[in-house]
Amino acid sequence: MFMDMPMLPVVWFGLIGFAVAMYIILDGFSLGIGILFPFVKGDARRDVMMGTAMPVWDGNQTWMILAGAGLYGAFPMVYATVLPAMYLPLVLMLLALIFRGIAFEFRAKSTRYRHMFDLAFSLGAIIATFAQGVVLGGIIHGLQVSDRQFAGNTFDWLTPFSLFTGAALVCGYALLGAAWLVVKTEGALQRKFYAAVRPLTIVLIVAMAVISIWTPLNNQAIAERWFSTPNIFYLSIVPLLVVVLAVSILSGVGKGSEKLIFAKVIGLFMLGLVGLVISFFPYIIPPSITIWEASSSASSQQFLIVGYLVIMPVVLVYTAYSYYVFRGKVRLENLHHY
Repeated sequence: MFMDMPMLPVVWFGLIGFAVAMYIILDGFSLGIGILFPFVKGDARRDVMMGTAMPVWDGNQTWMILAGAGLYGAFPMVYATVLPAMYLPLVLMLLALIFRGIAFEFRAKSTRYRHMFDLAFSLGAIIATFAQGVVLGGIIHGLQVSDRQFAGNTFDWLTPFSLFTGAALVCGYALLGAAWLVVKTEGALQRKFYAAVRPLTIVLIVAMAVISIWTPLNNQAIAERWFSTPNIFYLSIVPLLVVVLAVSILSGVGKGSEKLIFAKVIGLFMLGLVGLVISFFPYIIPPSITIWEASSSASSQQFLIVGYLVIMPVVLVYTAYSYYVFRGKVRLENLHHY
């Protein structure tokens, strides 16, 4: 039976990867709105920006919970290593997300302290995004594991590479937020975000190129996977697609293709995830722990996958329906309905 096969951890890896991808897309743009907040002046404009995410932002974070729950059940060793290794940036991320959530709920109802909620919204988004990038960079850099536990020290995550990936993700989410705001706004505000898409795309592509060079230089196994023959010939399609998408975004700005630009930015993020999977699979805790070594028992995975396969489509349908209901442009006069 399929559930008894060694492919079960691979299935779990794919399901959790899908949940992570959904979180990056959906909460990424709402974090990007907060990152862009300091560059937009005026309460009315900021109201519109927040209004584009207000009906859906809390649902977006469901995908983080779904990914975390699946990871805990299917790959408990990841928790035993990643959490102590990344304790400080993860706690910082959670605190920042809490302050961002508070700002979402209270900013519209406050007049005297609105500037404080603006600051909480913006700093919460920036810090949470930077912390996520630092965690990603720390994992890519590799974790010291001994006897199925983290064997490093508290600040192993603090490296030039992880700080760079943190800054790169801030730029990436800002691009995602700008592309979303192009779709959801109009007039002068939309033109402002159209103007932001081009430089942010260039910065993101440069950051992706630096990470793509830096990673194999520090990891011989990754270098061999990407640059050995015949791998180099068929894996080169990934960076080529990144270049094609980037050129398409840069040339398409201002030509009225609002939703297409947003879809192309999502494509850049998905190609980045594909590149990470190609670089590290089947290792889930680089540089040496595979998905089979980190997985829970087959019986546990079989039991949990039934519930996961029921819940995930429900969340997916709810997400799609909520975006359908709140489709269209956001205008200031309609924000009281949120």
